[in-house]
Amino acid sequence: MTPQSLLDADFVRELALLRRRLKVDVRSGGAGEHVARRRGGSAEFQEHRPYAPGDDLRRIDWLAFARSGAPVVKTFRAEEDVAVRILIDASASLDFGSPRKIEVSRRIAAAIAYLALADSERVQLLVSGNSDTRGLSVVGEPGRGRGALHRLLRELTHIEARGRTSLPAALRGVSERAFRPGLLVVLSDFFDAGPVAEELSRLRAQGHALTLVQVLSRMELEPDFEGDLGLVDAETQAEVEVTMDPGAIEAYLARLAGLVEELRATARRLGGRYVRVLTDEPLEAPMRRIVLGSKED
Repeated sequence: MTPQSLLDADFVRELALLRRRLKVDVRSGGAGEHVARRRGGSAEFQEHRPYAPGDDLRRIDWLAFARSGAPVVKTFRAEEDVAVRILIDASASLDFGSPRKIEVSRRIAAAIAYLALADSERVQLLVSGNSDTRGLSVVGEPGRGRGALHRLLRELTHIEARGRTSLPAALRGVSERAFRPGLLVVLSDFFDAGPVAEELSRLRAQGHALTLVQVLSRMELEPDFEGDLGLVDAETQAEVEVTMDPGAIEAYLARLAGLVEELRATARRLGGRYVRVLTDEPLEAPMRRIVLGSKED
């Protein structure tokens, strides 16, 4: 996958329609549009700071520029500079589906980054790891502007789903690094037996707004396996002999439905958002759900 393939022209045109409807409400964390920070309109002027590529040109103080020859941007006391952080689960279970779940996760991450950066927000990429990496194998530098998008797209192309990582450890890694509160978007299949809800609660208590994006393949929702099978765990390589009869499939689907409902309830309890994405569906619809909070189908 190339950086260009993450955001094709048709996809970008659809995303452009969402740009003006983005807002992060970190203080309430409630329902409403959030992928970018809330901006102060009639707020009290605080100070000037040097202009950075990607800043809103309307914020430039042109009188100060005329006096000094150096562009500066006005900041206001009510303005909140909140980063959008994207955490990608890169465990081996994401290396499944057609297209693979990790490929879809990378495209969604690229789309969220495009939207936030187009609105002059800062974006940071995080990738799950294990205990050796304090839960995060990648902690990208926060970036703003068009240059940051190109760098982030390149970083996304190098992410592969392999090995055994821990989503709870990755979430704990985010909280322990004492990042300033912002929007945390978690892209995962959430097939992790660890205390995910507990770690999400810890992050919410620290002030982070949460969006949980569950990426699943069609086969996981509509399994067509039948007979005696040997299933291999993608992360541990443990093999289990199972008989896939109607009863076994019904039990599996009940457990999956329970997981989905638990994620929905956790997001609701924490004032966040839950969105399910199928790997074979056009991404425009789930992006609208991620950004605008449309009804989950």
